Amino acid sequence: MLEIIQKIIPNVASHPERFFNGLLETFVMTLWSGAISFAIGIVFGIILTVTKKDGVLENKVVFQFLDKAINLFRSVPFIILLTGVMPLSRLIMGTAIGVKGAIVPLVFGTVPFFSRQIEAALAEVDGGLVEAALSMGLSPVDIIFRVYLKESVGPIVRGTMITTVSLIGLTAMAGAVGAGGLGNYAIMYGHDRNQLDVTWVTIVVLVICVNLIQWGGNKIVKGAKK
Repeated sequence: MLEIIQKIIPNVASHPERFFNGLLETFVMTLWSGAISFAIGIVFGIILTVTKKDGVLENKVVFQFLDKAINLFRSVPFIILLTGVMPLSRLIMGTAIGVKGAIVPLVFGTVPFFSRQIEAALAEVDGGLVEAALSMGLSPVDIIFRVYLKESVGPIVRGTMITTVSLIGLTAMAGAVGAGGLGNYAIMYGHDRNQLDVTWVTIVVLVICVNLIQWGGNKIVKGAKK
C-alpha cells in the first residue's frame, strides 16, 4: 500500500510533514478566525435586522453606518485586504505573516459576508410572529432570542455552512502570500516547484473538507426541522 502511495503521489509521500503542517495550519486559521467572525457577524446581523426601518429597535443612524461599513469591506478584494490591514495585524497579533498574521485579515474578510448571511436568515422569520410577540409585551431582547434566533436556526446553520466554505477558500488565498496552510503548501511546492501531485492532493483534501461541512450542515438543518 505504501509503495502504491509513493508511486501515485511521490512528492507528497516523500515529505508528509509538509502536508500535515499545512493541513493543521489551515485548521487553526479556520477555527480561530471562524469563531471570532461568527461571534461578531451574528451580532452585526442582529443589529442590522432590529435597527432597520420598522424594526423592533429602529435606528436609522446605526443601521446606515453599519450597512455602509459592511458594504465597504465587502467591496474590497481579499487579496488587497490582506495587505491593507497588515499594520493592524502587527498591532493586534504582533506579526503580519504566518498563521497569526492571517487571523485579522481573515476576520475582516469574513465578518461582512457572515453578517449579510445572518441578516438574510433573520429576514425569513414571519413578520406576524414578531408582531404577535410585540402585542404580548415581549421586550426587544426577548424577541431577538425567542423569535428571531429560535425561528431561524435552519437558515442560520445554512449561512454558517456557506461562510465556513468561503472561509476555507480565503485561508488558501492567504497562504498564497505566506500565511501558511494548504494554500501556501500548494503554491510553494505544487506551483513553484512544479510538483503536480502536491497541487492535486491539496485540491482533493479541500474538496473533501467542503463536502464534510456540507454534509454536517445538512444534518443539523434536518435535525432543526424535526
